[in-house]
Amino acid sequence: MVQLRLPEHSRIRPGRTYRLDHDAKRIRRFHIYRFNPEESPAVPRMDVYELDLDRVGPMVLDALIHIKNEIDPTLSFRRSCREGVCGSCAMNIGGMNSLACTKAIDSFKGDIKIYPLPHMPVLRDLVPDLENLYAQYALIEPWIKNDTPAGDRERLQTHVDRAKLDGLYECILCACCSTACPSYWWNPEKYLGPAVLLQAFRWLADSRDLAKGERLESLEDPFRLYRCHTIMNCTNTCPKGLNPAKAIGEIKKMMMARET
Repeated sequence: MVQLRLPEHSRIRPGRTYRLDHDAKRIRRFHIYRFNPEESPAVPRMDVYELDLDRVGPMVLDALIHIKNEIDPTLSFRRSCREGVCGSCAMNIGGMNSLACTKAIDSFKGDIKIYPLPHMPVLRDLVPDLENLYAQYALIEPWIKNDTPAGDRERLQTHVDRAKLDGLYECILCACCSTACPSYWWNPEKYLGPAVLLQAFRWLADSRDLAKGERLESLEDPFRLYRCHTIMNCTNTCPKGLNPAKAIGEIKKMMMARET
């Protein structure tokens, strides 16, 4: 009989439990994915941390910072702005990709399980390797391409043209959407994924950009664009409330209009 099991070095094993050393009325347990490639053997584990919520801030990121500062300084994760703007603290929290700095602890019931963004190489603990995503972002050339003289002021837009960028420019490249997309899991080297394609449409929709034909030609590929099957995981998980699936659909419409 065929047994479909992960390799031994990929199976998550139980880790250490850090219990409170004092009585508390509001105790919450955090199960956190741990992986250190420098350990031998380098096997992932789940460590458990008991926290007194009366001594911790309201957000999941506050809990992680408390753990690192007060309990276990070896815990690794990314964070920066703490305002839901930089996208650094994106991770899988309670089964959903989100930003730790905007996810309230009280929005969960019971224990909270935290993993790095799924289906990405893990550098350490909650830190995924985003090198491939950033290379794909560079591929779409995310800047205005316009060779006409700009004049003495900035390139102006009408209010209508400016409004077309709403729901696009707000993307913070946190990668929550791309790492929730099965098509991206299967073809991460070829399919650009929801985050990068939303950014691609942001420049296609910009009235100041004069390279739409060139941009569409770059996306005309069986994998770069057309691996999207409208599963909608990207839209459901976006912490900024954006709709990458709609942006991808708009690119497909532009492709069809270009061919007719």
